[in-house]
Amino acid sequence: MTVKEIENAVANLPHGELVEFGVWFEEHQSRIWDDQIEQDSQAGRFDSLISQAKAESDAGRSRPL
Repeated sequence: MTVKEIENAVANLPHGELVEFGVWFEEHQSRIWDDQIEQDSQAGRFDSLISQAKAESDAGRSRPL
């Protein structure tokens, strides 16, 4: 199935099914995002940002949210 075919199928869904699809798709995107964050975390891609944030906090240049 092509993207264009999917677009046409979604465009022709009845309202209730479109809402149902929208909920599913949002949850699907969230799962993909969560998986990517987990992979990046395990690969150490956030380590420098964490170190920088800790240094800022230790230096007193942060405040509680």
